[in-house]
Amino acid sequence: MARKHPDWKPDLLRMHREEIGLTLEDTGEKLREIAERHGFNIAANFQTIWGHEKGSVYPGPHYRRAYCRLYRRNEAQLGFRKALPGEDAPVPSVPAPASVERKLPDQPDAVRKALSSIREGTDDVDIEALRSRVVNAWSRHTAGASTDGPTVILVGGYAGSGKSEFAKFLGGLTGWPILDKDSLTRPLVDQLLVSLGGEAHDRRSDLYREKVRPLEYRCLMEAAWDNLNSGISAILDAPFIAEFAQPEWMQRFQNRCRSKRVSVATIWVECDLESMREYIEFRGAARDAWKMEAWEEYASGLDLKFRPQGPHFVVDNSLGAAVALVDEARDVLSGGGL
Repeated sequence: MARKHPDWKPDLLRMHREEIGLTLEDTGEKLREIAERHGFNIAANFQTIWGHEKGSVYPGPHYRRAYCRLYRRNEAQLGFRKALPGEDAPVPSVPAPASVERKLPDQPDAVRKALSSIREGTDDVDIEALRSRVVNAWSRHTAGASTDGPTVILVGGYAGSGKSEFAKFLGGLTGWPILDKDSLTRPLVDQLLVSLGGEAHDRRSDLYREKVRPLEYRCLMEAAWDNLNSGISAILDAPFIAEFAQPEWMQRFQNRCRSKRVSVATIWVECDLESMREYIEFRGAARDAWKMEAWEEYASGLDLKFRPQGPHFVVDNSLGAAVALVDEARDVLSGGGL
């Protein structure tokens, strides 16, 4: 059944397009440029844009992100959804001359704004210290300077929560390698499951959980330590649900990092159920097929209040708000304009 969008106001897209004097064809061209810059998967022809503005087709996640970058507005201001607490909602706009271009913010300000979506998940973590490490690493990375002692950042979250987007953003800022569990292990895991009599894309059976999953995470952690032992910081991208739920695992990891003078930060990316479903459906990965086929069953097993059992930070990506800030920062850092 198609999902409804009761807060959608499609006429605002047309209003913002006309405000800066763009035709439908112009808009498509600029959206395609933004898509190329950010790696969005969109075609952006004028018929599609017309459908968005008339309200006959609700824009998918990459289209919405591209519109936000084009018009320099958040999703609420563009009428895609209701505003989150603290977000600016749509306001009546007076058409501006076509020559007026919204100025990009300063790069450091854009970086700090994107990092502001990280907040303390427990009282025993220092959010300013983490942000400073990332900003300093970005400054050194852009200046071509070497880094200090290594840092490891674990970015976890449910499927479709936006954890990979946030991990990639941190990696792009700092120059630290991103170790994505699926990228490192998926081909081997698929073949191992088949060789053990299972199905390649199975991620819910006892066979996967008991025989294969532990090896996945062992490969990920060994790859991380290969970097850290060489003084190279790393960002780990994986769900980490079972690991973050175990105080013993968290403590052992913290202890090992401390013994090697490695700074560690655990980040949990939380998101609303409907947005996670949309992103899972959008990416169309074979390993997610069972989730979509039995969504109610899968969703009933998710604990939206889950938090890691130990010092951690939280990124609230409800309705894609944190990823939107990431897109804005990327746009500023790339010098993207209209």
